Amino acid sequence: MRKRIPLLIGLLSLLTLVGGRLAWADDDDDEHEWSRPRVSTRVPMLPAYQQECAACHMAYPPGMLPAASWQSIMTGLPKHYGSDASLDVASVKKLTTWLTTNAAPNRSMSNRPPQDRITQSAWFVRQHDEISASVWKRPAIKSAANCMACHAGAEQGDFNEHRVRIPR
Repeated sequence: MRKRIPLLIGLLSLLTLVGGRLAWADDDDDEHEWSRPRVSTRVPMLPAYQQECAACHMAYPPGMLPAASWQSIMTGLPKHYGSDASLDVASVKKLTTWLTTNAAPNRSMSNRPPQDRITQSAWFVRQHDEISASVWKRPAIKSAANCMACHAGAEQGDFNEHRVRIPR
């Protein structure tokens, strides 16, 4: 038991009580972890989702949108942001079930973003508020929806801000 006390003290020293909530202490100015949405971006990828959706764009982690947004997106596949992304009924059902099961919890993103777009969600805008409109238009980035341009680990669900590299 005595050997565990220093370990416990060390662990507790890493935590800071902020606004009545626990947050990891850090020495930089960014937002505390507790103020970010509780988004699980490291859900094991469903092969069918990877195959169908990543054929055209990054397979966005399901935790980036609430279930209602995913349901709306999946029912609107014939007019998927200007493209026909229609799938057979069985595939739609399988993907919709997986997306909504792994969607953002209601408590973290109860409001659907406009047009069910990740880039228009409140948490996305807050996390990228320092990025000017001209940066999104750079040839290597093209749009805010191109997560992989700046987040090298985006396809694996790694959006750690300390590993962001914005192309020139």
